[in-house]
Amino acid sequence: QVQLVESGGGLVQPGGSLRLSCEVSGMALNLLNMAWYRQTPGKQRELVAAMPQRGEPKYSDSVKGRFTISRDNARRIVVLQMSGLKPEDTAVYICNGEGAISKWNYWGQGTQVTVSS
Repeated sequence: QVQLVESGGGLVQPGGSLRLSCEVSGMALNLLNMAWYRQTPGKQRELVAAMPQRGEPKYSDSVKGRFTISRDNARRIVVLQMSGLKPEDTAVYICNGEGAISKWNYWGQGTQVTVSS
């Protein structure tokens, strides 16, 4: 059974930084395309950053230049480093893994990020 567990959320002041981690179990990370989404009440889930099995990372325009996604296949961890945080970044951040071949999707439970003074 594939499981994704996020950690690292919390309360941070505008301009601050947070590091989110997603630990993957039940499948080798190198078989998954990985991504971070975020969701706020009343809005659609938004793709924030994607790190494919192979290739370059991609970012939404709203976070480009401020967020960095990385993966460590050996440790089965995907990290979202966030800096220059803004109040509009407040959301539940959710880790996603997509089978590179099967295209099955796996989701974490999410971790709350709140940017407020």
